[in-house]
Amino acid sequence: MHRRLPRSLFRALVACVPVMGLVVAVGPAAGASTAGAHPAAAARAAAVARAELRRLVIGQHATNHRVPGHENLSQDQSTNWSGYADVDETYTAVTGNWTEPSVSCTSQESLAAFWVGIDGFSSSSVEQDGTLVECYRSAAYYYTWWEMYPTNDIQVVGESLKAGDSISASVVKSGSSYTLKVTDSTHSANSFTTTQTCSSCADSSAEWIAEAPSGSSGVYPLSDFHSWTETGATVTSGSTHGVISTFPDVEITMVDSSGNVKAQPGPLNSSGNGFTVTWERST
Repeated sequence: MHRRLPRSLFRALVACVPVMGLVVAVGPAAGASTAGAHPAAAARAAAVARAELRRLVIGQHATNHRVPGHENLSQDQSTNWSGYADVDETYTAVTGNWTEPSVSCTSQESLAAFWVGIDGFSSSSVEQDGTLVECYRSAAYYYTWWEMYPTNDIQVVGESLKAGDSISASVVKSGSSYTLKVTDSTHSANSFTTTQTCSSCADSSAEWIAEAPSGSSGVYPLSDFHSWTETGATVTSGSTHGVISTFPDVEITMVDSSGNVKAQPGPLNSSGNGFTVTWERST
């Protein structure tokens, strides 16, 4: 994801949660946190949130998500990404696991996405999947999704996702086919597997990212997810199957236009296959 998302998110969205476009395949119930809300009011809010997701349209690839002048071999800054990317190789598989964070929503409408993928760090092609949290009218709505170049349409699959769910995600390439898979072992209705085709994808990076989606007017507020911990990450390049630290990796810190940190990744764990991103600010 790392491209454009809604435009006024819940008023007049025009963009995409990753770089997604549209053709949102939505399921039945939204996984919203609406504790204390009147059932009818909660249902109406959920319906509006789902309707807004359906209005997402294709945006520009954020191949310029990096902050000029702040990149080096092992660290980088981004206006909408926080996490790690493996670079300088050709990648054919990436996996990751996490427990869906509990988001604190305020009256501010905001978004946060968590995903694994191939490409996007230095290319316009993207093959990604994961989870998305949408804060709308102080309620949190959780979804699973995937996105695939060249159509770059966000495909929302699961709407019963909740904070605390156990998630695993992967993107695996074989020839010109990419198998994208997300498993919610807590609420299986959110799980999916899809195989898509791309003959021109770069395969030049692998990522594990917490993202602030963006729209035509820029990056949208980042929902307060407190912290997101990626575990058990694996990646494959050629005949080598390893972890994040096996290949040249870049630690990416999300900052605003003034350089203030919005989401800070911690160091890789001792196994080189996991880390934690800590939320700092929404804008």
